[in-house]
Amino acid sequence: MDSLTQIILGAATGELVLGKKIGNRAMLWGAVGGTIPNLDVMGKFFLSNIDNLAFHRGISHSIFFAIVGSFAIGWIVQQIYKSAYHKWIAVVAKTLATVLVGFAAHFVFNIFFPGNYIPIVLIAALLGGLLYFSSKRKYFSNTWEAPNASLRNWQWLFFWSIFTHPILDCFTMYGTQLFAPFSNYRVAWSTVSVVDFGYTLPFLICLIIAAFYHREAKGRRYWNYAGVILSSAYLLMTVVNKERANQVFEEAIVEQNIPAKRYITGPTILNNILWSATVETDEHFFLGQYSFFDEVPVTFNRIDKNHEVLKGLNTDPTVATLRWFSKDYFNIIETDSTYQFNDLRFGTFRGEGTSKDDYIFKFLLKDKGNGTYAMEEAKGGPPKGGAGSLLKELIERIKGLKK
Repeated sequence: MDSLTQIILGAATGELVLGKKIGNRAMLWGAVGGTIPNLDVMGKFFLSNIDNLAFHRGISHSIFFAIVGSFAIGWIVQQIYKSAYHKWIAVVAKTLATVLVGFAAHFVFNIFFPGNYIPIVLIAALLGGLLYFSSKRKYFSNTWEAPNASLRNWQWLFFWSIFTHPILDCFTMYGTQLFAPFSNYRVAWSTVSVVDFGYTLPFLICLIIAAFYHREAKGRRYWNYAGVILSSAYLLMTVVNKERANQVFEEAIVEQNIPAKRYITGPTILNNILWSATVETDEHFFLGQYSFFDEVPVTFNRIDKNHEVLKGLNTDPTVATLRWFSKDYFNIIETDSTYQFNDLRFGTFRGEGTSKDDYIFKFLLKDKGNGTYAMEEAKGGPPKGGAGSLLKELIERIKGLKK
């Protein structure tokens, strides 16, 4: 899921574990714990493009890391509060947390207002003001008290805030190496989009309301529980929706006599109403979309695999990693200087695949000769300048196709 959602989940988890004892600090440290697995994005600064692709949602998103990391990070936080410099350390930690929230907000707003910096400037000003006044009141006045939490309390908080992060990611199409470093198998139930405000917004509202209550107030626990229950119920609904969509796609495959070997389905971005399916046959892939508001049968569009254009299809390590990542749901588009490797698990924007810009998740490969390739770039999302029009088309498609 997106970073903002993981911050909210981590904060709510921290509140469940330790909120009654340390109040909003539990939310803050829970948010930090919920963000830690995503720090693997720093791999882009010291890994190659292809290695970074395999590294993301790897060891930092595993059960192993949740256990080992919680012991280490819990101990570090306890030492921070014991330190004579705890105030400055806390201010730095809060500043980093504020920056992370700012980046998460920028990611979300950029979906709806691409290229418009006014919303993020306003958010940055608000977060900066909250950081200043909160730090001044808590750390540079005579009212500050050390949190009443043991080492085990801190470790328990970080275990659950870290562990729930990859579990939530398992519900997405991208997948999570939950069992790393013992296995690189990617767990992907594909029931929810990586950005879905139906899950995030109610959760966020409940968490904000809970934060205004005293740590021992019943209302605080009720609102936090409400957020956890609503978000969990939404996830359960996405599982039901996937089964419903699968049934429709399976019936369409049979009715259209498509000799399917296998298929994969997932919701489109920002919603759980419009679903996409990628069906594989021996020679082709078939792409289709279905909205719960559709009044007409599913229409599949056939696209060529074009696997044969890659000379190193079965030997090149770069291609091998991309095949592992895409679970072999891919086709190739050849251009003058590069090959576009399209991850078909995510489908296409319009369900057609007639244009190289229609594919949601794609990788550009450069031929190095002798059947070897280098991944030059990974691209996700709409082409530059096309987000606004594609969002409008998405909304219209969600409304359903009428007879």
